[in-house]
Amino acid sequence: MRRARPAVISLLAALLVVPLATTPAAAEPDPPAPVFVDGQAQPVFSPTDVVRESLWVNAPVDSDNDGRDDLVHVEVVRPRATEQGLKVPVVYQASPYYAGGNDVPNHDVDVELNVPNARSGAKVSRVGLGPNPAITWRYEQYFTARGFAVVYAESLGSGLSTGCPTSGGRNETIGARSVIDWLNGRARGQDAAGATVGASWTTGKVGMMGVSYNGTLPNAVATTGVRGLETIVPIAAISSWYDYYRADGAVVAPGTYQGEDLDVLAEYVHTRADRAPCAPVIADIAVKQDRVTGDYSQFWDERNYLNDVSKVRASVLAVHGLNDWNVKMTHVAQWYDALKRQGVEHKIWLHQSGHADPYSLRRDEWLVTLNKWMSHYLYGVANGAQDGPRLTIQREDKSWTDEPEWPAPGAAQATLYPGAGGASTGGLTIWRPDRRVVESLTDDATKLASALASAPSSPNRLSYLTRPASTSLRISGKAEAYLRLSFSRPAANVTALLVDRAPDGSISIVTRGWTDPQNRKNISRTEPIQPGKAYDLRVDLVPDDYVLQAGHQFGLVVLSSDNEYTLRPAPGAGVSVDLKGSNLTLPVVGGLDALKVAVG
Repeated sequence: MRRARPAVISLLAALLVVPLATTPAAAEPDPPAPVFVDGQAQPVFSPTDVVRESLWVNAPVDSDNDGRDDLVHVEVVRPRATEQGLKVPVVYQASPYYAGGNDVPNHDVDVELNVPNARSGAKVSRVGLGPNPAITWRYEQYFTARGFAVVYAESLGSGLSTGCPTSGGRNETIGARSVIDWLNGRARGQDAAGATVGASWTTGKVGMMGVSYNGTLPNAVATTGVRGLETIVPIAAISSWYDYYRADGAVVAPGTYQGEDLDVLAEYVHTRADRAPCAPVIADIAVKQDRVTGDYSQFWDERNYLNDVSKVRASVLAVHGLNDWNVKMTHVAQWYDALKRQGVEHKIWLHQSGHADPYSLRRDEWLVTLNKWMSHYLYGVANGAQDGPRLTIQREDKSWTDEPEWPAPGAAQATLYPGAGGASTGGLTIWRPDRRVVESLTDDATKLASALASAPSSPNRLSYLTRPASTSLRISGKAEAYLRLSFSRPAANVTALLVDRAPDGSISIVTRGWTDPQNRKNISRTEPIQPGKAYDLRVDLVPDDYVLQAGHQFGLVVLSSDNEYTLRPAPGAGVSVDLKGSNLTLPVVGGLDALKVAVG
């Protein structure tokens, strides 16, 4: 969109007619400047008196194979004062959702599991409902009123951008990064007529943020080490796409999106006008994602941002829901841990909701934190935003507290062992069994895990409970179930649940995990299982931070298929658990001593 500039024209006309003998004109007033109080940028600019620009940035990739660089469509919203010489930093959100999405068939999950050399798993005609498009960003006026520009960019293959969607692929990352390069004079921007558009109005300092996919792209771009990206605020963000659609060799769906996969998501966000060039690109994704074996591969490795954490130079304020089963806590836990090991400046907010923005949960406190964070990293305000406690966490009673770090520094692994009686309720104690007991279940993927966990007895799961806790007990981090299992069939799902049984007998699932026994040695390699042979397997449960209240019981529930997450084969597969070779290891704050006091 072209923008008229009458003020500049009038100024030039006046200069042409000024007599030589006139007195010097008064100097133009300095442009308005940002104001900071208590380390926070103040709303001194009109949020409606802004300049809006639409342009395209050249990205050095050709994802649609047309022989030309892809073009990223960009919308700029900046304070009017930037027309008077004010230079401002940028809060940047990249997204594939601005143009909405398409109705796409999800994959059928009611299929038999892979047995090597006997493959299955076709699509069925089913409408997949991807995440809702972001139409209006709630943060736009907040930031522009405080002296920041807001920049939006449409991911490759979506909206008015060219190229193709590759769902976390390198092309997508470079496309989003190119906008930061443009803001710093390293990439070309152009308007609809092809004329060059620069960004002389910015300092070049950028903070990326967003929720879900829009929060994942900041993670991706940060791993390129691009200069100018000073900070990121990834909210409910993915750190490895394999862990979004797979779990330790098993095909596992994001919560509420059973049957979705990378190809479905790519097709969903594929909203560019001419879609034909991207058909082979998305078809290639459908093949390489491999819903048959679930193995990790070079395809998934390209989409694993943990590989390049060493390149991250931007600070990170991470936010995640402890009950987010869409983008599971696995993502922020492994990302945050890797950032700490690399010495990246970091903080984290954890809340009790699911796939949510903290704006809707704790608005005023969140905006103070966010304002100070952006003011410090983008304007250089010495407000201590990077200091103090690293963790802000919401507890189960909805109260909030600040703590030094996450996971809780006092957390240490402590082990519980199951005892006989799992078809109804076996024990779960700190004492290792002294004799071998084998108990069995029969898979029934038609039943919900929550129903199986709550049933007083069931042939389709095994359940083991501690005694009621004498005092509250907190876990912080990743729990693991070590199971010695044998199977009646050459393929099976394995699911483990950590549950909380209340004094009234109600049971809630705290966290869960999945594995494919065919990937027991390596997530990149499927190896057949021999029916009747025992295998030692580890099931990584999704990390959590949870307080078991006094009077409640922790429980381990073992089942095979998880109706809401795994593939769902026909009922009947048998799974046997050798209790002497099995245990549950919890990240207990206070370690084994605390566990002994509470449930020993």
